[in-house]
Amino acid sequence: MRPTLFEKIALGLSGLTALIIGASILFAPHAFYAGYDITLGEDANLLSELRAPGAGLAGFGLLMLLGIWRHAILPVAVAVALTVFIAFPVGRLVGLAVDGVPSGSVIGALAVELIIAALCLAAFRRRLWQSAPDLSMAQPTR
Repeated sequence: MRPTLFEKIALGLSGLTALIIGASILFAPHAFYAGYDITLGEDANLLSELRAPGAGLAGFGLLMLLGIWRHAILPVAVAVALTVFIAFPVGRLVGLAVDGVPSGSVIGALAVELIIAALCLAAFRRRLWQSAPDLSMAQPTR
């Protein structure tokens, strides 16, 4: 099934957001986290632990964007968009409950993530209730 315009907008916004944030963390972690009033220092272990999920987030962003044009991977793009933009706010809400209230910029990021999650849920709501397609590649032998 081809994506609707609303689904393309949701995938475009979520994909572009994930790609930009992920690439920023991957290639400029000091500058990215300074925007959240976090000073990283030069600990190679910490920087590696931040760059790795940044690369993953950028890759997920590319998958979301690719789902706009490659209809065969649209179900994967939808699943990735929903997973990323529901999991990030859940993690931040756990942090709020366990660690206390973070800076205003982190709360702002939470708000953006919740908005994108709501947009994705609204855009993909009819797909969420459809039965999953048969993903098996194997053909039965006779």
